[in-house]
Amino acid sequence: MRLTGQSFGRKHAPEVTGLEETYMQKLRLDLRVAMRQLAKSPGFAITAVLMLAFGIGATTAIFSIVEAVLLRPLPFPDSERLMVLSDRLEGVNVGTNGNEVGVTVPDIKAYTRETQGFTALGGYQGTGFELSGAGEPAQLNASRLTAGVFSALGVQPQLGRVFTADEDEHHQQVVVLSYGTWVSRFHRDAQILGQKILLDRKPYIVIGVMPRNFEFPLVAGQLNRSELWVPMSFRPDEQVPVAAANWSYQMVGRLKPGISAKQAESDAQTVAQEIMRGFPPMIANLKISAMVRPLREDITLQTRPLLRTLFLAVAVVLLIACVNLAGLMLVRATRQQREVAVRLALGARASALLRQAILESLVLSLSGGVLGLTLAAVALRVGKSMLPESLPRISEIGLNWSVVGFALALGVVTGLVCGIVPAIAALRTNVNANLKEGGRSGSEGGGHARLRSTLVVAEIAIALVLLASSCLLLRSFEKMRSVDLGFRPEHVTTAAYGLPQKQYEKQSQVDTFNRELLQRLNALPGVTALGTTTQLPAGGANNNQTFVVEGYTPPKGADLNLATTSQVIGNFFPAMGIPLLRGRFFTEADRHGAQLVIIVNHKLVQHFWPGQDPIGKRIRIGTPEMQTPWMTVVGEVGDVTLTSPDEPSKEQYYTPVDQGVDDAGALAQPTDLNGNYGIIVLRSLLPAEQMENALRATVRSIDPLLPLTQVQTMEHVVSQSEAPRRFNTVLIGSFAFAAVVLAVLGIYSVIAFSVASRVQEMAIRMALGSQRGAIIQLVLHSGAKLAVVGCVIGLGGAAAASGLMRSLLFDVSPYDPLAMSAAAAGVLLLSVAASALPALRAASIDPMRALRGE
Repeated sequence: MRLTGQSFGRKHAPEVTGLEETYMQKLRLDLRVAMRQLAKSPGFAITAVLMLAFGIGATTAIFSIVEAVLLRPLPFPDSERLMVLSDRLEGVNVGTNGNEVGVTVPDIKAYTRETQGFTALGGYQGTGFELSGAGEPAQLNASRLTAGVFSALGVQPQLGRVFTADEDEHHQQVVVLSYGTWVSRFHRDAQILGQKILLDRKPYIVIGVMPRNFEFPLVAGQLNRSELWVPMSFRPDEQVPVAAANWSYQMVGRLKPGISAKQAESDAQTVAQEIMRGFPPMIANLKISAMVRPLREDITLQTRPLLRTLFLAVAVVLLIACVNLAGLMLVRATRQQREVAVRLALGARASALLRQAILESLVLSLSGGVLGLTLAAVALRVGKSMLPESLPRISEIGLNWSVVGFALALGVVTGLVCGIVPAIAALRTNVNANLKEGGRSGSEGGGHARLRSTLVVAEIAIALVLLASSCLLLRSFEKMRSVDLGFRPEHVTTAAYGLPQKQYEKQSQVDTFNRELLQRLNALPGVTALGTTTQLPAGGANNNQTFVVEGYTPPKGADLNLATTSQVIGNFFPAMGIPLLRGRFFTEADRHGAQLVIIVNHKLVQHFWPGQDPIGKRIRIGTPEMQTPWMTVVGEVGDVTLTSPDEPSKEQYYTPVDQGVDDAGALAQPTDLNGNYGIIVLRSLLPAEQMENALRATVRSIDPLLPLTQVQTMEHVVSQSEAPRRFNTVLIGSFAFAAVVLAVLGIYSVIAFSVASRVQEMAIRMALGSQRGAIIQLVLHSGAKLAVVGCVIGLGGAAAASGLMRSLLFDVSPYDPLAMSAAAAGVLLLSVAASALPALRAASIDPMRALRGE
């Protein structure tokens, strides 16, 4: 046997020119030896590298999402000083974090003027504009900002400037474009500054273009990002007394140096007390308090539990890959026991052999890390578009130096952890005993066998925890899919539109458009029902409105009544497939000037009139102090899903669009219009996808410049509402599958090596009359024993980890016996199956040949 290493012979010894150079020479020599050793076992090396590449690649991909969303600072200077300022509304359960409701127009003015804790503070609101005159007309997402927002964010435009407070106050029609809009709509026109563009068919002057990576507000997903920004320039209807009850705005500010969020909140609370003293009589009984919290927390609050769970899941996969590698290294060390014994007998130092073993492990793990980085980059490029729209900052997800460093550090740690334990176990060999064994090499010691068995049991237990979690999520997803949506989404096509005020400034113009739209769409072949709504079921929007029920006395201390409201036109309910439970639908007679009517859902009826017929009951919008007219209930319909199917249904009512201004009574403003925006709902006999082009063509025939948005089938809307839970289930399920496969490979390798090292024992058993079936049973029993122990430990671990899953489950207990038993049975069966191949090989041994070989 040829032995290579620095401890054997002096002819290759380097010239010693210094301690550091000598160490580097030894390291390079050990590295060459490690590479040669691995080259002699290409199957082992490739298996180990691929296993680690998968584990490190998956972990790196998920870490890149966690890093971008949770760990990376917001893309603003000194972003930790950016705060959200909002109101907490007492006495109304709005279902948000701490009853947070945003701010009102009076709030924005008062907080901006009177708070002392911010260097800059501004208000903003999401909106949309029809962009025309620059290619095909399109509806763009936009934001209205007061000048303080740009000052607070501290980001300078790439071209031009941002608008000033003077331009905001004097209603100057100026616009700042996003980088993406500048590129896609204006082809990077360097002369864009000073040009006029048409927004809702009004001329706006372009004064700036923001940098490529600028995004604000930082909303979830990629579909709702603002493409341009205009001055807030409060309209007259936003400054009337009733506007004090419209909490649809937000505020962001930058703390002064040395001021904490608590101090700023205390200061803002003083201002909130002043705001309440100025409330108009209609909301004088409401109470608000100021909330100040970090902008970063506001963005990541909803996604933090999901990302933590995903990172833990992928870390489990990596852990199993590491355990598998450690097992492979231990098997390899066992096979090399005699070689190690010879080296030690010839004077090699244990530290040198340990160093070489660790270097081999590091070479494998770093190779796996580099390949894993490549796999992570591919996965992110392909899978980025599949991320749920509930995830913020998606555009920032990618491989940067932090992620690359994480992957390489992971590789080094993995190499050290996976290499040092098997190396130490191999060096604890009995030199004399191994040398006396002569030709037999790689015989299995009891200590090594127990260590490998322990590693496999740990793999199975960890894999079972992840598989049980996956089964729980799958059960949750099935439960969600079985929820009655309250409508029939098949054969339904939807599209949203908004009429620009410049072209449709009078109610008669709006009415003419809506009437013509319904007439032309009804004439299309195959159309069976048609209507419009302001609130699409499963669309995710929430338009909440307080209301008063005639004759109802609320319990002492009860919150104000709150329901989701929708205004509809035409045959919306048949088009949507919402069942009528009592009464009637709206008719053409329910128009402006007629008796005010309302249709309520079943949940609202159960709350306010349990066991009674709601037909003829009366409701009015607003609070008891508001002067609004009564609306008569003419129908009761079934409950519908407004957001995701796993969210509870809400109290809801519907009113005819033609009576919208009449319903508001004294709250209505002279500039209010009925029906100037809506969502078309069209049911046909044809597949829904085939109606999309017909919808577009019909609208274009009425108004060639009017763009439609969100043209999609209702089945797609429902699918999008299910996307976050589907994403959780698929991703964690994929990790669980990978974990189980790795665990099965681990048990296969242990049983296969055990069989290979017990060939003589098997041969003797068969020579003494043991049947082949008994040999198979013996081997299967060994695998099953490991699997049972792993499953028992894994079930305990799954129960202990159930708290992490609770927030991700729907209508399923974290200890669901069906999910737990299915996971355990699956792992147990696969483990026994993994033992079957080594068992068959053991049973096929030729006893005479095996005994002669020994």
